[in-house]
Amino acid sequence: MPIVQKEDRIVLQHPKGASIEILLYGATVISWKAPSPLDPKPIERLFVSSKAALDGSKPVRGGIPVVFPCFGAPTHPEHVKLSQHGFARNSVWTFGGILLDNDAGVSIRLTLGPTPAITETYDRPFDLAFVVTLSEHQLSTNLHVKNTALSTTGPLEFQALFHNYIRAPANEVAITPLHNVTYYDKTESTDELRAQAKIETRASVDVKKFTDSVYENAPGKYLIDSLLGKIEVKTQNFPNVVIWNPQAEAGAKIGDMEEGGWEKYVCVEPGHVRGFVSLPAGESWIGQQVITVLE
Repeated sequence: MPIVQKEDRIVLQHPKGASIEILLYGATVISWKAPSPLDPKPIERLFVSSKAALDGSKPVRGGIPVVFPCFGAPTHPEHVKLSQHGFARNSVWTFGGILLDNDAGVSIRLTLGPTPAITETYDRPFDLAFVVTLSEHQLSTNLHVKNTALSTTGPLEFQALFHNYIRAPANEVAITPLHNVTYYDKTESTDELRAQAKIETRASVDVKKFTDSVYENAPGKYLIDSLLGKIEVKTQNFPNVVIWNPQAEAGAKIGDMEEGGWEKYVCVEPGHVRGFVSLPAGESWIGQQVITVLE
């Protein structure tokens, strides 16, 4: 099964037609083309803005960026020097080798550890591995985090999230099952309202207006239903999911968003972003998602 290593990215190709491209910068998946069980022709399943920077000058607007060790603006005392969403999405990762290469699928590992640039703003010891596995109708991404500190050091506290831009007509998409799940609405006008817990009353969630909702104790399996088909996102160790689409209200203010780009995707982002993972010295944590084209 072809695995093509280029200067700035890795390309994986499945014999049934599926393919992915992963930039070394940010370990960002910038393309996933996959067929459905009903149609053997692969189509693009992710959205990347035509104005996105793919040259390593800034994080990619689209695809699947990796968020670590903080989500949004940093709030943890150890993260105060970091930019929004941390450093994983704007650091150059190292190709760590092929884990699987057969007719069932292909899997590779990318790695990231402390670099001089990272330690200027974040001085905790850590080791990251990003494992990507491609099969005919499925894409799996695993983030492995190890606290490499000595046992006398306190735990590594972090947040992590996969910022999935799923290609779909935003005004026609429905996400389930989030009914009766507690969430926080980040589009509210004040800090007090943004911190107020709400209960999702809709049987299916849409993004027909500016949406930025963080669901707590989420079910871990989500169906994204649109005119482009049905996609399932199944997760492990991610108790939260963020549903985001800026629509024109906020999308027009995003400098690297193409005109009308907000009409072409929905972000369904599994993560651990309410509170922090607390990882003792010497121990490891894995957050996983499996995205499957159902039809």
